[in-house]
Amino acid sequence: MSANVMLYETQFFGFTPQTCMMRMYLAFQDHLFHMMLVIEEVILKRLESMRYTKLTPSSIRRSSEKFLAYMRNHFDQLFGKMEQVLLRVVLTVPENVLLPEDKCQDQYRYTESQFQELQEEICHLEHRIRAEISAQQALKTELEEQKATQEQLERILQWFDGLDNVCREHGTSNLKESFAFLKGNATKLQTVMQEVEDKSKKLHKK
Repeated sequence: MSANVMLYETQFFGFTPQTCMMRMYLAFQDHLFHMMLVIEEVILKRLESMRYTKLTPSSIRRSSEKFLAYMRNHFDQLFGKMEQVLLRVVLTVPENVLLPEDKCQDQYRYTESQFQELQEEICHLEHRIRAEISAQQALKTELEEQKATQEQLERILQWFDGLDNVCREHGTSNLKESFAFLKGNATKLQTVMQEVEDKSKKLHKK
């Protein structure tokens, strides 16, 4: 068998040429062995019908084995020549034939310096893409914070609207006046609580 690896042929055909030749070799060997068994069986049947003969089944088996060894030896020599022809003519990819995935390499040829520049440009683009992704993530975070702030502001405005409605119900229409009204009520409430606390202390002393 050929020792040449033939990687491109393997990629092109989807199997190694050496494996194909090995399977062909084994198939021929099996067929040859099977044919010898059939021939031997026919000879043994003919031997049974012959009355006067010096041939015996064991001698026929020895002759069959010798003939099989002779045939295998010559077959190996012929198959070796056939393998060389098939690997050189049939199971080989010409130099002008390219796989579909390799045609772009033939169309766009680069020198070593051009390839290095292309690699640097790719690295630069990757850096820019990572920066863009980071900026988008930061913008997304900022938008989420703004959304939360807006929701909180809307709740505060709703609270002010409710407070304004309460103030209107008590005869104050201005928000400043409303705060003054609330402050006055709170002061009055604090005074009343202080008076209650003082009276409670006097009663305990008595």
